[in-house]
Amino acid sequence: MKHLKILLLAVLTVFAASACSQNKVKKTMEKKKVLVVYFSATGTTRLVAKQIAKIADADICEIAPAKPYSNADLDWTNKQSRSSVEMNNPKARPEIKAVSVDVSKYDYVFLGYPIWWDLAPRTVNSFIETADLAGKTVIPFATSGSSTIANSVAVLKQSYPKIKWQTGNLLNHVSEKEIGTWVSETIK
Repeated sequence: MKHLKILLLAVLTVFAASACSQNKVKKTMEKKKVLVVYFSATGTTRLVAKQIAKIADADICEIAPAKPYSNADLDWTNKQSRSSVEMNNPKARPEIKAVSVDVSKYDYVFLGYPIWWDLAPRTVNSFIETADLAGKTVIPFATSGSSTIANSVAVLKQSYPKIKWQTGNLLNHVSEKEIGTWVSETIK
């Protein structure tokens, strides 16, 4: 019974620490308008985007392709798959659905995407080129099976120099507490 009480106390302590961390982030963010915008072909980046939005008490918006990607479209081993063809053409800009928010109303924009061919998917370029992000502070985040975020961010910075890019973060298998720490350090 004593061990059960100790375990229960430990669990409650972890929950309390997490709640305090979230409250601290929310208080830091109170005066800032924050948006989380993401593209997620398989749902992995969506889960991270939702965590960031919850922690930052931010609005959230999905970058949705006009034609959703099928499993065959995402087959990176097939040079004729839709994603392979798009990523092999630097000028490709897949059509996206209209974004449901006015990006100009936000101070900070978290921009999430999976890493494809060591880059942000061309769908992200479609969004950037249709949204008014000039002068905005944009914080990239990504998910990936094997790549880092470094090259994708470098290419985005080079391609869109009028945006105030912050250092990006690869958020694979990270805890809510780790995301909370990153968010609070990023938005000051």
